[in-house]
Amino acid sequence: MSKGLLKSSVSVSSMTFLSRILGFVRDVIIARTFGASLVADAFFIAFKIPNFLRRLFAEGAFSLAFVPVLAEYKAQRGEAEVKRLADSVVASLGLILLVVTIIGVIAAPLLVMIFAPGFIGNEGKFELAVDMLRITFPYIFFISLTAFAGSILNTYGRFAVPALTPVLLNISLIFAAVVMAPYFDEPIMALAWGVFIAGVAQLLFQLPFLAKIKMLPRPRRGADKEGVSRIKKLMLPAIFGSSVAQINLLIDTLLASFLVTGSISWLYYSDRLVEFPLGVFGVALATVILPKLSQQHTAESPQQFSQTLDWALRWVLIMAVPSTVGLMLLAQPMLITLFQYGAFSEHDVAMAGKSLLAYSLGLGAFIMVKVLAAGFYSRHDMKTPVKIAIIAMVANMVLNIALVFPLAHAGLALATSLSAWLNALCLLYLLRRDGIYQSRSGWFALFLRTFSAALLMALTLFFLVPTLSEWVDKLWYQRGLSLLLWLAVGATVYLLTLFALGLRWRHMVNEHLPDHGQNQT
Repeated sequence: MSKGLLKSSVSVSSMTFLSRILGFVRDVIIARTFGASLVADAFFIAFKIPNFLRRLFAEGAFSLAFVPVLAEYKAQRGEAEVKRLADSVVASLGLILLVVTIIGVIAAPLLVMIFAPGFIGNEGKFELAVDMLRITFPYIFFISLTAFAGSILNTYGRFAVPALTPVLLNISLIFAAVVMAPYFDEPIMALAWGVFIAGVAQLLFQLPFLAKIKMLPRPRRGADKEGVSRIKKLMLPAIFGSSVAQINLLIDTLLASFLVTGSISWLYYSDRLVEFPLGVFGVALATVILPKLSQQHTAESPQQFSQTLDWALRWVLIMAVPSTVGLMLLAQPMLITLFQYGAFSEHDVAMAGKSLLAYSLGLGAFIMVKVLAAGFYSRHDMKTPVKIAIIAMVANMVLNIALVFPLAHAGLALATSLSAWLNALCLLYLLRRDGIYQSRSGWFALFLRTFSAALLMALTLFFLVPTLSEWVDKLWYQRGLSLLLWLAVGATVYLLTLFALGLRWRHMVNEHLPDHGQNQT
């Protein structure tokens, strides 16, 4: 079972990796052209609001509510009923999205006031954000329908296409920044149109693949009222439970709008670097195990259900620990290599480095939440993650107030990380308490090996990586090659140490990690 999951995870990770690389190219171009300026802050707000709604509704609550029901239909009912469910859902979803989009475009000034109240009084910044939001907001319509199509493809085992789709957003924004921007009176407006174009392109890209598996929906309201009703009931509480990290990030942005100009941009660029391992590892794992867990729950296989969660959590540990170490020790070299060109200054690197360090402390928790939440959603239990999410949100708000004064924007990032750990540990405790997840043997050995390997990796990078002044003096391609070199050195030290301590590939693939001290040959 885990070999198939691993193959699917690698497929999703590969596509996501390509998307993240293009995302970095996109951000390098935006940083070089616009820096951490007033217009950049305005664009990031106009982009963040529909992007937040995308993660909250489309890839968050909707997918987590739709996939378990769709998986149940696929396992227990005929293809005709599955198709009726898809037809009915797309009709209801499309109508709701259309209404939300129209309201969002009309209410753009109010949304900017809510999400960036610090812009009020700064007419140039506020008006620019409003103008761009009116262009970017329809993105939620197209990308939500894209998420609907991707959920169907994932349930039918076609993971690569939905994972590749985000590449189109990065290509569109790169094209907008490089080709379209010079033709606008306000060049950054081109980025807003790039977001709009990307939404249309991402939806159209997936339609032929739906047709190939004969699941291209035809909107028919009322075709399956029961199924739609079940999805709605599951979706409402999942809005909170699936997206606490995004809500926390949005709270960060709201508070950062009151700080010095550039704070929103610094948080954005540091968050983007954390999103790289989170997307490549965390999203890939959660995407792959949700349909599998849903099928195992439907088939009443609690032992296999627990084993799937255990397998995923082991991979979380193995991948999150070195990623966290790498982000912490290479934070400023990464920012210098990727962004310190043109309008993005040395001061911007130093400030973004502080928030990146704070965000990196929560990477393991961000990934754990995605995996552990799937353990509840696949069982149609939406209430429990909601309760935990509310607790974590309240904790984040309190921590924001406590930390923003001494640490400014970095305090907001640290509050997000700490509240994410609270969320993850509470979810893990409840899964174990209720007997849903029972850890298998080998965890103690895995902890020892992982942290020993990460410690050796940290010492290697700490003593050997060049000083910041040396990084700044390099040309852009020299910075890139140096960064790749040290990332490779860190990964090699980590993996070789794991191997020397007895961890083998078959232990992870075959869902068996021998206890510490056993024969490892």
